[in-house]
Amino acid sequence: MVTTTSRRLRPLAASVAGLALAFAMSGAQAQTAAPEAPAAGQAAKPARQQAPAAQIRIGYIRWSVPYVTLSLSEMPSEDDGIAGARMGIEDNNTTGRFTRQEFLLETRNAETTEQAVAAAAELAAAGVSYIIADVPADTLLAVADAPTSANLLIFNVSAKEEALREEECRANVIHTSPSYSMLADGLAQYLVWKQWQRWFLLTGALPQDKLWAEALKRAALRFGAEIVEEREYQERDTARRTDTGHVQVQRQLPIFTQNAPDHDVVVVADESEIFGTYVPFRTWDPKPVAGSGGLIPTSWTPDHEQWGAYQMQNRFFALNRRGMRSRDANAWTAVRIIGEAATRAKTAETQPIIDYIRGPNLAIAAFKGTKLTIRDWNNQLRQPILLADGRSVASVSPQEGFLHEKTELDTLGYDEPETKCSF
Repeated sequence: MVTTTSRRLRPLAASVAGLALAFAMSGAQAQTAAPEAPAAGQAAKPARQQAPAAQIRIGYIRWSVPYVTLSLSEMPSEDDGIAGARMGIEDNNTTGRFTRQEFLLETRNAETTEQAVAAAAELAAAGVSYIIADVPADTLLAVADAPTSANLLIFNVSAKEEALREEECRANVIHTSPSYSMLADGLAQYLVWKQWQRWFLLTGALPQDKLWAEALKRAALRFGAEIVEEREYQERDTARRTDTGHVQVQRQLPIFTQNAPDHDVVVVADESEIFGTYVPFRTWDPKPVAGSGGLIPTSWTPDHEQWGAYQMQNRFFALNRRGMRSRDANAWTAVRIIGEAATRAKTAETQPIIDYIRGPNLAIAAFKGTKLTIRDWNNQLRQPILLADGRSVASVSPQEGFLHEKTELDTLGYDEPETKCSF
């Protein structure tokens, strides 16, 4: 006997069974409609991958012989120059993330010319195409002339000698360091603008001092100043680290500078750091001092803050916990020249980058009020010269009123009609 309740449950059970069958059939149809495997001989398309960034390798050869300054606060740090190059690498890689270019820096130390030449050869063998050379003039020439450097582009960031841009110029060397004549001309323009045209010139006794003095004398003649007298400081060492050193200097310098002809300014040529820093406030006559002491011409100073340099200084300090000095700025500029050329040439290949650097379109923004370019007649970077007193920038040359038919920057240093360079 079938009850009424069991008769009512039968349609419900049938409905559940029907739904289950429908789900099973739909699953089977889905399996049947799944994508077919690639036919024989057809490879599956791989996921699209971005090509790795092209590497641009830059070497840095640092002269590791210690350099002692008169001023303790001016003593160069161990990473002097290298720190600027590293910040340049960071800046290049900021752009490189978009252009698929990666810039790398490899450093080497050298204490002799032979070590520097060997370091350049090692870097070239490792795939480096550009070298930042922070070495003396004779070592720079040896590196540039080495057979292993034939395909390298070298950037001089520290040697100021005029011969490197003139009689001894090399086609594979770019100079981001200003020359002695550029520094002297920048200083001379300001002194003449101030109407301080009568100079009492004090020079050191060592060869580097003579080179600096010759540049200053050329600048005086060029811009209408008069050297009323030149005196040579005979000492070849200094008492800077002795307890009574200041007493000796305080007695010596007034005697050394007394009985000079009437003059407006004392100009000092002391590249060897023997006495120049001591001259201000110690002369017989109360006169301003410029050159190697007092008002100093330079490519960069930690006190420069115009034209966006304040942000540059802050970034450098955040990275290195110290101020940015001229060698740092020269090295940073060299690295940025390479980065700018690579970006504009749209390649990581060496020759197109070098061609762009040597071409007419390269211009570098370097926080100095104007774009910097390279003189094609001697590979010297055109740049303004800062005049600093150790606490601030007093002025920037070229000065107002010193004109040139092409660019006022060419009033600093040897102009094209004067050059003795022949590549």
